Formats: sequence, structure tokens, C-alpha cells
Amino acid sequence: MNAPPPTFLSASLDDDALAHALASGAAEVLLALRAEVDAAGGSFDAKELKDAGDAAAQEWLAAALASARPDDAVLSEEAKDDASRTGADRVWIIDPLDGTREFAERHADGPLAGQWRDDFAVHVALWERGAGLTSGAVALPARAQVLTTADGVVPDDDTAAVLAGDRPLRIAASRSRPPAFVAALAERDDVELVPMGSAGVKMMAVADATVDAYVHGGGQYEWDSAAPVAVARSRGLVCTRLDGSELEYNRENPWLPDLFVCPPALAPRLRELLDTVGVESVVGADSKEGA
Repeated sequence: MNAPPPTFLSASLDDDALAHALASGAAEVLLALRAEVDAAGGSFDAKELKDAGDAAAQEWLAAALASARPDDAVLSEEAKDDASRTGADRVWIIDPLDGTREFAERHADGPLAGQWRDDFAVHVALWERGAGLTSGAVALPARAQVLTTADGVVPDDDTAAVLAGDRPLRIAASRSRPPAFVAALAERDDVELVPMGSAGVKMMAVADATVDAYVHGGGQYEWDSAAPVAVARSRGLVCTRLDGSELEYNRENPWLPDLFVCPPALAPRLRELLDTVGVESVVGADSKEGA
């Protein structure tokens, strides 16, 4: 399979604009691979397409970042980790293809049978020493969307309906393996699970108010959440560990055990629900959740 050649982005772009351009460029690379499959008759080997997507998007992002920000460090799912990044002041944290399974999958049945799935993403975030995540972009290639920290888009507030009991709390969940505590929540009448692929897609579903929350257990890596968290925070959402502690990035071990994302007004209610299924919170007294 072939992918578009690297595009060398201008070093004059500011960080927000560069994050947008990087996510958009990798999205085009991934869509080109799918178009190549369609042009060849539509048959494909899923593993071959997954591997091609990971490799092509990584190659494009690495070349574009090396051109635009040659002095910055990079932490990527698809590249060997260089521990020297922990001493760097600026680190790009990227996932070239989040939702690899969904990228190489068509709908099996229903009204969309035969069509490509659209729930996969490209993550690009910038971490800076002393400031944390400062810029980010999440591309949803098959939906022709790029959400960034520069958008300034705040979702409509429909949380009052949940708190009043007028509709269930909608939680984005894994299609195939939701954590046990999430499955336990789904047994309540006031909670509804909304299955979808890709951590980035789930968090952007909270950011655009398609769902109310995303809670994850079982572990992720920093590249799975850095860009979506940066975008979600820019829209005023609460983004923490399940126990309410802060998310930390550019650590020597990039493993992050869990994640909690929702609007501030819903955070206390969601934490109450999590307590009922054994997920205890230790949110500090100075927490601004619910403010």
C-alpha cells in the first residue's frame, strides 16, 4: 500500500496551528489508504491495513514534526521511546492511529452495512514543562473533523436534564470490553452505555455533548489521552484520574491506569455513581469540580 509523501509544514505555524496541521495531514494519509483499497475493488486483509495505517501515519507525522519543530522531543505509540524526552522542555505526544481496529473495519450489518467505520482518530498534543498540555488536536478523519484547543467551542449544557432525572446519564463505552464497573453502572435505569471505538472518539463525544461522560479503567498510555484531554479541557470539561487525582504526562513510564471525563456539573453525581460500584474518589477539598 502507498501513502501520500511527507508534507513539510512551515516552522512559522504557532503550536495550535501546527497541531491542527499535523492531525489533518495524518488523517489524509489514513483516508488515502482506504481509498486505495476501494480503488482496488474493496477487498483487504484487516491486519495488513491496520499495520499500513499505523506505519504510514507515523512516518508522515515524524517527518512533518522533524521539519517544523526539529528541537522538540516526541513520544509516539508507533516509535521507540527515547527516555531523554523526560528532560526536554517540549514534548509532542502523538498517537498516529487511535482505534486501529475500527480503521480497518466495515459495518457488518444494519443500514450502514458495507461502509467503513468512522470511529477512529489521530491524536497530536504538545506538553511543555511547567505548563502541562498546552496545545492539542484530535482528527476524526472519516467524519472530516478536527477538534483543537484553539476552537473555543463549548458544548451545550444539557446536564440539568440528567441531574433532574429526566433522561439517563450517557456514558461512552468500549464496543467489546467495557470495564466491569462500567458494565455494573449500565445495570442502573439512570445510566445508558453508548458503545463506540477509539479513546479519542469517546472523549470527543463528551466534548461535543453526544454523550455525558467517559470513564475508563484497565489502563491506557499517555498517547491515548493527551490530545483528547487537551481538547476536552479547552472546552471546560473535568479530566482526571478516576479517583480525582491529576493526570500527569511525559513521565518515564507513560502508562496511565484510568481516566474520568465529564462536564463539571455532572462530576459530583458521576463520582457518587462510581462509589456505588466500588470506584472510590479522593477528590481534594480544593477541587473545583461542580463549580
